[in-house]
Formats: sequence, structure tokens, C-alpha cells
Amino acid sequence: MAVYTEVSSGEAAALLQSLHLGQLTELQGIQGGIENTNYFVTSERDGEVVQSVLTVFERLGFEQLPYYLYLMKHLAAKGIPVPDPASDEKGNILHSVQGKPAAVVNRLVGRSELAPTVAHCEALGELLARMHLAGRDFDRQQPNLRGLSWWNDTVPVVLPYLSPAQSELIRAELAFQNHVAAGASYRALPTGPVHADLFRDNALFDGHRLSGVFDFYFAGHDTWLFDLAVCLNDWCIDHSADEAVDGRHDAERVRALLGAYQRVRPLSAAERELLPAMMRAGALRFWLSRLWDFYLPREAALLKPHDPGHFERVLRHCLLIDADTAAGWLAGEAVAA
Repeated sequence: MAVYTEVSSGEAAALLQSLHLGQLTELQGIQGGIENTNYFVTSERDGEVVQSVLTVFERLGFEQLPYYLYLMKHLAAKGIPVPDPASDEKGNILHSVQGKPAAVVNRLVGRSELAPTVAHCEALGELLARMHLAGRDFDRQQPNLRGLSWWNDTVPVVLPYLSPAQSELIRAELAFQNHVAAGASYRALPTGPVHADLFRDNALFDGHRLSGVFDFYFAGHDTWLFDLAVCLNDWCIDHSADEAVDGRHDAERVRALLGAYQRVRPLSAAERELLPAMMRAGALRFWLSRLWDFYLPREAALLKPHDPGHFERVLRHCLLIDADTAAGWLAGEAVAA
């Protein structure tokens, strides 16, 4: 959520007026993340303070964005705590700022928990399963734009920046993921709309309650297991300055997240079989995107690229997760469907 497009107070005020959100009182750029321009927006309407988030989209076009915005509206209508895009008098939820697509959503309460406990992981697992089930009847389709096709296109672009050992690892993992995707077990995985980027900083807690999840702009149609694996690779690992420890999964938090998820939606036999492979897939996806952002950055006023080495270490730890380890994490939880 860096600032690429400098939005003036006048521009923001005019947009708020068109959305019946009152008079602008404060506009503040948000730092963190690297994909879109984001501002916290405060306005006053009929004597009440309204807090919103203005997003100007830097990589997604007008033709792609309705999927994300209407997915949020769909989930919100099902009781999932997600941002709800504001509409103008014609019902439009996708707007324009400086010729770029933009949206304004309500600001969720709470704060991110960057050192999640077992209880936080349980809350996330339950909500993720509810979100997957709530999205089953969403009637729009869009692929995960950072899925396997993107990996195949992007690996050759980042290879010149890698050491021989890194190059060998990323080539081997890409070949493995293509092999997995061609298999019968993968084709049997349940699919639907997924968040695909539900890291700790994309969820909010109000006290001990998980009060919301946001930043759906990597969402797309993919396997639910991939979405689950992305969460396991961020919520349930050690984040440490010690590279020997960084990226290693904590078994207690893994079991907590998986158990809570399965109490709402039990994993199928194919999902249980491919859990280690999809955890590797999640690690590869974010190692690759961080390599891209680190070595081929865009200019931004508040840009701070993430360390690519973190997800390289996550991937190397994922390579050590065998079927027995995964079975141990899943043991005693809900029976496979």
C-alpha cells in the first residue's frame, strides 16, 4: 500500500461528495505493501465522522477490478467482515482518479496482529473456511493473476539476478509445480474465489475478535487449498532475524489453523494429499513476486520492498515437509470429506 499517485485534497473531496460520504477533513497516505496507492480518508457527514480507505489501482485495469469489488460486496452480504465499496448515485462502485481506476471502502476497525498466537490462528482458520464457503455462489470468474501461468512467465525474468544455488532451486520448484498441476489429484481439488494474499497485515483484530480482512486485489479463482497454504506460510511460521530459524513452521499454530478451518470445512482426500505441495506453491509464489519487486521496482513515495530472502527460506523449509509431517498436523482433526 505505497503511494504511487499523489491525490490532492480537492480530488479526494470531489470523489467523497459524489459518493455521499460528506466533507473531507483528513487525507493520509498509507505506508506498507507495494501494489496500489492507498489513503486513509476521514470525512464528516451530517455531524458524524466517516472513516474510509481510498485506493487508486496501479497495476489492475478497469476491466479486471469489478471482480474484486463485487466479490467484497458478495462476501459482506454473507456476513464476512470485509470492506464494502461505496457507490455513486448510479450504483457504480468503480471510480476514476487521474484517469486511473479507484474505489472507496469503509475502514475496518482493529489492528493487525503481527505476532499471532494459537488463538489468532484459530480465528483466521475459521474465518478463511467461512469465506471460502460464502464465495461458492459468486457468479463472476477471474483467474488468479499471480498463479502458475505468471510463475512460468516471471521465473526467466528474475533468473539473471539469482545465484547459481537460487537459480537451481527456483527452476526445480517451478518444474515440480507444473508437474503437480498436471496431475489428477490437483484437478480434484475444490476451487472457488480465494483471497490469495491473506497475510497477517491484511487482517484486523479488535481485542481478541478477528474484526476484518481486506486487500482483496490479488483475489481470483483458484484452489481453496492454495489459499490455505498461503496463510499457513505467514501466520504459522517463525519471523526471525536469525536466518537459520526464519521461515520455519510452528507445529502448534499449524495444527490450530488447520483444525479451526476443518471444523467449518473438512479437507478432501486430495487436499490432504497435496497440502505439502501447495505450501511449496505458496512459498514459490511470494518468493517470486518479492524478487520481481526487489530487482524490478517501480517508483513510489513510500515504497519499501520486502526481503525476497524470507520466502526463499520459507520454501526451503517447506521442502522438508513430507507426507508424515503433514499427516501429523492433520491428525485428530475433522475427517476428510
